[in-house]
Amino acid sequence: MREALRGLTTRGRSFLAAAAAALIASFILGERDLLRVAVLLAALPLLSAAYVGRTRYRLSCSRTLDPHRVQVGASARVILRLQNLSRLPTGTMLLEDRLPYALGSRPRLVLEKLGAHQASSVAYTVRADVRGRYEVGPLVVRLTDPFGLCELTRAFPSVDRLTVIPQVVPLPSVRLAGEFAGSGESRARSVAVHGEDDAATREYRYGDDLRRVHWRSTARTGELMVRREEQPWESRATVVLDTRSTAHRGEGPTASFEWAVSAAASVAVHLRHAGYKMRLVTDGGVDVDATEIDGDGPLLDQLADVRLAQRGDIGTLIDRVRRRSDGGLIIGIFGLLSSAEAELLAGFRSNNATCVALFIDSSTWLNLPTAAREEADKAHGVASLALLRSGWRVVEVPHGAKLPALWPQAGRGSQGFAWRAASAESVAGGVR
Repeated sequence: MREALRGLTTRGRSFLAAAAAALIASFILGERDLLRVAVLLAALPLLSAAYVGRTRYRLSCSRTLDPHRVQVGASARVILRLQNLSRLPTGTMLLEDRLPYALGSRPRLVLEKLGAHQASSVAYTVRADVRGRYEVGPLVVRLTDPFGLCELTRAFPSVDRLTVIPQVVPLPSVRLAGEFAGSGESRARSVAVHGEDDAATREYRYGDDLRRVHWRSTARTGELMVRREEQPWESRATVVLDTRSTAHRGEGPTASFEWAVSAAASVAVHLRHAGYKMRLVTDGGVDVDATEIDGDGPLLDQLADVRLAQRGDIGTLIDRVRRRSDGGLIIGIFGLLSSAEAELLAGFRSNNATCVALFIDSSTWLNLPTAAREEADKAHGVASLALLRSGWRVVEVPHGAKLPALWPQAGRGSQGFAWRAASAESVAGGVR
């Protein structure tokens, strides 16, 4: 009740002041009618405060996001449902849902009075042009009585989270050379006929069936080993995202890094739908697999949060990938590289992996003077040649390039990239 009294509006306080004046006048003039007026004037704001205070604690609110996960530039619908749990009707309510700056200004909605046990819904839309996870709420409700004598504010504690994932663009179907080069669990293996000791084994991984444990190999190696025989063929693919801050240029949604994140999401979704067992790795610590149960969700959620790493290193990225790499297809999305860093990427070629690089020329995201542009182009050409010599297939990505148009180049094989090697050779000759 005290909080309700503190919520009296200017009109309500004026009624109380008029009641006090009428009360004093009734004693001075001896008019009993003024006393009745004073009681009436005082009763109205007090009853309004009691009415609003009672309603305040008998409201329930729920929020629905449709959908919970949207792409950059898409809209989500927020539905607010309020229910009056008391037997008394409410007054007009002003609703204000708190939103982060990236989702726009706070919506203010007016909801007419609710009858006893009545519910009503209102909706608004939000749109984000920047990746991330955003909190929607809490909801703030301003309650008033029919006479406008009292107004209270209530904040519901519930908060929902909207995940804004990078833009995923559809890619054309391309047959990638080496797409069946998967190994490890994805390669069919035979068991020798001379006994159980000759069964192909590997280290135990979380989730493996304990009935497949090979105890003799476990005793011999000192580590828990499991059988690998009779395993179905599965094509593996690893998407490697370069998150080094020194490798990318530009700011905001149009930066080269945002192009790289969108490309990683598009390639991962495309390959997973093509039947690949997907893995996403960054030098910032992300290492996640896409499962049949969770679908694309874990990959896209990680990409919604990925940020540039200030201390990223190509060596660290190679170590993360090779930590549990067993061949297959590797799609690397790299920013600026030095020739030495490009040569280090030959480490991905172990286990007969097929490597395709989407090599982003981040310098084209900047307006450079002519001399600086020529120097940047030469450095990029030398790094591209080093990648080719390391066994990578290189797809050049200049500013303004569209991934669906570039994607067919990933399936041309080594011969299809011969002209790139010749071009890079000429650039290297110019550098000398």
